[in-house]
Amino acid sequence: MFRNKVLLITGGTGSFGNAIVSRFINTDHFREIRVFSRDEKKQEDMRIKYKSEKLRFYIGDVRDADSIWFAMRDVDYVFHAAALKQVPSCEFFPMEAYKTNVVGTHNIIKVARMSGVQKLICLSTDKAAYPINAMGMSKAMMEKMSIAEGLKSKEMVVCLTRYGNVMGSRQSNQFESTINYHRTKYDAVSYEFI
Repeated sequence: MFRNKVLLITGGTGSFGNAIVSRFINTDHFREIRVFSRDEKKQEDMRIKYKSEKLRFYIGDVRDADSIWFAMRDVDYVFHAAALKQVPSCEFFPMEAYKTNVVGTHNIIKVARMSGVQKLICLSTDKAAYPINAMGMSKAMMEKMSIAEGLKSKEMVVCLTRYGNVMGSRQSNQFESTINYHRTKYDAVSYEFI
């Protein structure tokens, strides 16, 4: 199914990106795995660690739509993991959290749709369920925008996965009930918990 496909991971040098690369690098899944991030040192570390021609590295920032275009060309699947996730940093710099988590996601969705991506998986957090801080609020805003964009798209499937940092955490609120309703009505949206 994925053998001749191209995967792009935004924020690909982070913990999630490393886990995905480690999982797929020595399989026949995906012809190419692209790592998109703004951290050239971590990209070099990955390049040295894996020594694989299957990996391609792209320097860029999700806040800058122009930097996404080159990396997104001919991509089939995208894991969008780029985000500001540290609660204290987001509290001190809430507009930076907004620019990366909300505007950055909007840029990824827009470029993915225009580039013909088949499936886009956006990562969120359990802190978006009942947001009480800037990081949780910016991720909750990202979720709502992702779902709205997914409902508009007929060619691209937009999935939203909420990561939990507590074993067995599954929080639900009125917004999620609304999403589950739309999921049955529109095939373009998937909303699941891990």
